[in-house]
Amino acid sequence: MGFYSPQEIANYTVLSGRKKANYNVLQSSVLGFEAGAFIALSYLLYIHVTANMPVAWGGFTTFIGAALFPLGLILTLLAGGELLTGNLLAVPLSRMENKVRSIQVLKNIIVITLSNFAGSLFVAYFFGHVVGLTENAYLLTTVTLAEHKLEASFLQAFLSGIGCNWLVASAVWLSYGAKDMAGKILGIWFPTMAFVAIGFQHVVANMFLIPAAIFADYFSWGAYFDNFVPVFLGNVVGGVLFVGGAYWLVYLKKDVALTDQEDQAAHVDVFSKSS
Repeated sequence: MGFYSPQEIANYTVLSGRKKANYNVLQSSVLGFEAGAFIALSYLLYIHVTANMPVAWGGFTTFIGAALFPLGLILTLLAGGELLTGNLLAVPLSRMENKVRSIQVLKNIIVITLSNFAGSLFVAYFFGHVVGLTENAYLLTTVTLAEHKLEASFLQAFLSGIGCNWLVASAVWLSYGAKDMAGKILGIWFPTMAFVAIGFQHVVANMFLIPAAIFADYFSWGAYFDNFVPVFLGNVVGGVLFVGGAYWLVYLKKDVALTDQEDQAAHVDVFSKSS
C-alpha cells in the first residue's frame, strides 16, 4: 500500500485544483449534483441505522453513524464528484500557486455550492419526504439532529465549520496521497468519521438534514439560512487556511518550501543521527 510524500501531495493537489477550476459549468454542475446527493445518501444511511438503536447505547450509537457517514466522501472522491468542502482545499491552493485566476475560484465555489445544494435537496425531498425515509419512524432522529445544528450560535457554528473542514480537507489530502483504492478509502474514512463523531458542522451535510426537517414541517428556511452562513464561512476557513494555506506555506511557497531532494535528505540525516 504505497503513498506519496506531503510535497508530492501538495503538487498533486495544485493540479487537481486547476482541473476543477477549468471544468465547464455543465461538468461542474453534474459532478456537484452527484456529490451533494452522495453526502445526503450517507446521512440518510446514518439516520436509518441509528434511529432504532437503544438509548442506553449513548455515544456508541453516534460512533456507528459516524463510521457509516464516510460513504459519501468515498463515493465523491473515488467514483467522481465535486464537493464544496474538498474544493475549498484544492482550488484555492491552485490559486496560491497562480495556476488559476481568482474569478475561476469564485465561479467554482458558486457553481459547486448551488449544485451540491440541488443534489442534497433532491435526496431530502424525494427520498426523505415523498418516500418517507426521513419521516415516520425516522422523524424524531431527523428533527433531533437538525435541531442540534440550528441551536448553535453564529460563533459556535462558525468554529464548528472550521473544525469540520479541517478534518474533511485533511481526508481529501490523505486520499490524494494514497496510491491504491484501499489506501484512499482508509485515508478518507478516519478524518471523516472523526468530524461526524465530534459533531462538527458540514455545510453540504446540513443542506440535506435541515431541509429534510423543513419538509416535515419543522423549522424554517430563515433558520436554515442563519445556520448556512456561519457554517459555510467556517468551512471556507478550515479548508483554505488550516489545510491549504498551511501546506502551501510549508511545501510550495518558493522562499520557504523544501524540494523533494532536500526533504528526503533531511529524513536520511535524521535517521542516521538517531542510529
